[in-house]
Amino acid sequence: MAGMNPANSRRRTQSSEGDERLLDRELDNLPPDLRWHEWMMRVEAVIFASAEPVSRETLARVVGRECSIDLLIDDLHEELRSRPYELVSVAGGWQHRSRTAYADAIRASQA
Repeated sequence: MAGMNPANSRRRTQSSEGDERLLDRELDNLPPDLRWHEWMMRVEAVIFASAEPVSRETLARVVGRECSIDLLIDDLHEELRSRPYELVSVAGGWQHRSRTAYADAIRASQA
């Protein structure tokens, strides 16, 4: 990239590598059912914290190499079935959205 400082590029690479080491993605110390639950919670947290749709590549950074993002998303859909918000596919990623059944309540709260 034009004008990019090589030192800044190295720092950014080192920082992301450091972040990788801080997060145990594989969770090999957990039994499979708890590992899956933790991966689900991580994916939900990342999507919840983002104002933009979250891509598969972004979600893959917080789960193990052998984890199926699609199966996690399916399980989250099921878990959120009784909640006033849902997980939707948007622009090649996922995002939390309020269910339309609660639109009137949301509008009333902002009046």
